Amino acid sequence: MISLTDSQKIGMGLTGFGVFFLFFGMILFFDKALLAIGNILFVAGLSFVIGLERTFRFFFQRHKMKATGFFLGGVFVVLIGWPIVGVVLEVYGFFLLFRGFFPVAVGFIRRIPILGSLLNLPGISRLADKVGESNTMV
Repeated sequence: MISLTDSQKIGMGLTGFGVFFLFFGMILFFDKALLAIGNILFVAGLSFVIGLERTFRFFFQRHKMKATGFFLGGVFVVLIGWPIVGVVLEVYGFFLLFRGFFPVAVGFIRRIPILGSLLNLPGISRLADKVGESNTMV
């Protein structure tokens, strides 16, 4: 069991609520208020979980500047009131930022009994193999 500090526990809660509000905002036809709250909670929760300095180091690495620009630009666009355009920018930036973690996540999910068998289904297997292959360094 991993022990978490109190600030990391708060960060996990904030991140969870952020993901919930983002999902709920998309379900309710891209409600800009819910998406804005979700964005703020997600970024704040991430800062609490890994720390403020490590968050800045992660987002502002030289090779991740394009991804950071798209992600934070999408957050800004949602905040000024264009939710659909902002979410598209955020999703693109999110995939660019976290593409190095996808092979690890796919490998982990393949070891979980029920989800692993789902990833081995014919159509899903090819997609999981494509996502699970790593061609860039983290």
